[in-house]
Amino acid sequence: MSAALQVTAFGLALLSTLFLLLATCTDCWMVNADDSLEVSHKCRGLWRECVTNMQDGVRTCDQYDSILADHPVKIVVTRTLMITADLLAGLALATLLLGLDCITFLKEDPCVKLKMCYGAGVILCAGSILGLTGSVWYAVDVYVERAMLVSHNIFLGVHYDFGWSCWLGMAGSTGCFVASVLLTCCLY
Repeated sequence: MSAALQVTAFGLALLSTLFLLLATCTDCWMVNADDSLEVSHKCRGLWRECVTNMQDGVRTCDQYDSILADHPVKIVVTRTLMITADLLAGLALATLLLGLDCITFLKEDPCVKLKMCYGAGVILCAGSILGLTGSVWYAVDVYVERAMLVSHNIFLGVHYDFGWSCWLGMAGSTGCFVASVLLTCCLY
C-alpha cells in the first residue's frame, strides 16, 4: 500500500510540477479581448506581451525591457513566487524519487527512505503554497484592475480574463499540495 501511495504521489507531483513550469514560462496570464470588434486578442504574461490578430492569425510578441527594469509589482512578485515554487517542486521531486520504495537507493535503511518521502512532502507543500499565492495574487490583481475601470465608468470595449497560464499555475499548485498531503499525512 505504501509503495502504491508513493508512486501515485510521485506521478501527481511530476505532472503538477510540469504545470507549474509551463505556467511560469508561458505568456498568457491575463487576456485582454476586444468585445466590440473582435480584432485582436492580447495575452500578458510574466515575461512578455503577445497580440494575436483575429482576422489573419498573425501573432506578435513584445519582450519586457529587462528583468531588472521597473515592472508592476504583480509581475515581479508573481515571477519570484513562481520561480521559487518551481525550484522547490523540483527539489521535492528529486528527494521523493530517491525516497521511493521501488528505487534501490538506501534499500537497507527504510526509515531514512520514509523520512525522505516526508521531507519531499513538506518541501512540495511549501512550493505549492508559494505557487498558489503567486497565481492567486496575479488573478486578484487582474480582477481589481478590471473592477477599477468599471467603478470609474471607463469602458474601453475590452474585457479582462484570467489566461490559461494563470489557471495552469493554480492547477499545478493544487496538484502539488494534494501530492504533499498524500506524502505527509497518508503515508504515515
